[in-house]
Amino acid sequence: MSWNPDQYGRFADERSCPARALLARVSLEAPRVVYDLGCGAGEATALIAARWPAAKVVGIDNSPAMLARARELDLAADRVEADVTRWRAPQPAELVVANASLQWLDDHETLFPRLAAMLGPGGVLAVQMPRNFAAPSHRCMEEAASAGTWRDRLVSAPRLAPVAAPEAYYDILSAHVGRLDIWEAEYVHVLGGENPVVEWAGGTGLRPYLDALEGDERAAFLADYAARIARAYPRRGDGRTLLSFRRLFIVAVR
Repeated sequence: MSWNPDQYGRFADERSCPARALLARVSLEAPRVVYDLGCGAGEATALIAARWPAAKVVGIDNSPAMLARARELDLAADRVEADVTRWRAPQPAELVVANASLQWLDDHETLFPRLAAMLGPGGVLAVQMPRNFAAPSHRCMEEAASAGTWRDRLVSAPRLAPVAAPEAYYDILSAHVGRLDIWEAEYVHVLGGENPVVEWAGGTGLRPYLDALEGDERAAFLADYAARIARAYPRRGDGRTLLSFRRLFIVAVR
């Protein structure tokens, strides 16, 4: 899947809110090394560096384009191109952060215990993932994908792996850590512009669909999706659009 740092960064302020909330619940005073899994263009990495300025921050991502943009931030952080599903901490970790990244990966029943096992005593795994896959923004993707001549080409397009309920992550992690804090929050983002939910989705969940199509067919699919989104997210009286977005947070302490 391709990533467009400019498109993803259009709503950087809104996307940073959950990252700030996640880091605020990490009680570590001075971790020496912090790993940022799926660091992307580095927005969460910057927040980590600001919260723990003496820490060595290591950002890990499999997108060269995102890592190149992250390097432009000129942070005192290392950047590693790697697949999170295969990456291992070189030593017992004090803090592993995964902000809006693990929802792209399957088999959480195996992945989360593997990440928890990398923690040293008192180490923390801090995770934030979208859990809004039943929202109109995602339903409209599936409806548009099935509605045109592009249907066969989009059958195999990679999808965001649905995030399970909080109880499932408690069952997955509780035997592997000493303390577990799980909560959800629903953000209501006030967005400006013409059909901004399409622009929001174009930076994340819509990417696999767009990558699978070209030319006029790609444009026609996007127009179909945009029309559905305009109906699902009507502009308010002041011209703004409200996007409700639920997110799941996990702070696990070994």
